[in-house]
Order: sequence, then structure tokens, then C-alpha cells
Amino acid sequence: MRQTRVAGRYSKALFDLAKETNQVEEVKKDIELIRSVNHDELSKVLVSPVINAEKKVRIFNDVFGANISKLTLSFFDLIFKKGRSVVMPDILQSFDDHYREYKGIKVVELTTAVPMDAAMREDLKTRLQKIPAYANKTVELQEKVDDKIIGGFVAQFGDMLFDASIRHDLQYIKKHFVENMYKQKIR
Repeated sequence: MRQTRVAGRYSKALFDLAKETNQVEEVKKDIELIRSVNHDELSKVLVSPVINAEKKVRIFNDVFGANISKLTLSFFDLIFKKGRSVVMPDILQSFDDHYREYKGIKVVELTTAVPMDAAMREDLKTRLQKIPAYANKTVELQEKVDDKIIGGFVAQFGDMLFDASIRHDLQYIKKHFVENMYKQKIR
């Protein structure tokens, strides 16, 4: 919890600075570039408490220095010098959250039994935009395929969960069938 709070503060500071200097899109691209470099050894070196800050700064500058903005580069120099590199993945994620909020993008985590086609995806986005909290917002779907739900879908948006899966329906029927098998309801 503490690391998440620290990451949130640092990412908010980066986002606010990017907003003030009109570099939000540029910093967002930098964050995406940093995240896209999926190299285990580099990740381990950058978050390692054993390697000193100056060495981390040099490594980070060598890898990303020519490809990211001065603002992003100096921000991560500060992260390394303050000993906060262990929360770097959380900072990257939290920055994305601030960016989505700023741009009015709402994320919906969608689990389906089979991959959705483009028409279904657009239909779902249109239906979601009819929900008051999603009106006039851009809906971003994070799709996951899980054949264990048998059919239908499970959508999580914000703190709401909508389970329209066949698995859920079967569990509901099973529960009520077993529960009411020998009971006669009096009306």
C-alpha cells in the first residue's frame, strides 16, 4: 500500500509537470517506450537496491536518453537519486491512470469465452456510453478470453461488475435448485 501511494505521488507530479509544460502527449509516448522495453535484466538492474543510483542513472540514460524527452529523463534521474526505483513499474501504471482521467478515457475490463469481432466491440462501446458515468467519454476495452465462462461475458468498469456469463447462470441455477429442492414456498 505504501509503495502504491508513493508511486501515485510521483506519477502525479510528473503528470502535473507535463501538463504545465504542454508535454503530456510527449511524456505519454516516453512512458510507453519505457514500458515497451521488456528486458528482464534491465528491469532487475533498475529496481535493484544493491546497484547505486549513479550507475542506474547512467544505464537509464544510455538506454533511453536519445529517445525520450528531457523532462522524462530528468524525472527518472530524480527517481533513481531518491532511491524510489523500486516503484518504477507502479509509477508507469499510475501515470497511465492520470492520463486516462485527463483525456476522459474509461477502461472496461471485458472477459469473453471467445474473441470478439469488431462489430460486437463497437456495439458494446456504444451501449456503455449510455451509462451516465460513461457518457461523453471514450471507452477503452481491455479484452481477455477465458473459455471457463462457457459463453457470454464478464465486464468490470470502475467498481461495478456485470457478470452475464453462462458459468454464472449455471452456478445460480445450481444454487437455487439445491436450495429449493425439498422446500415448498408458501405464497
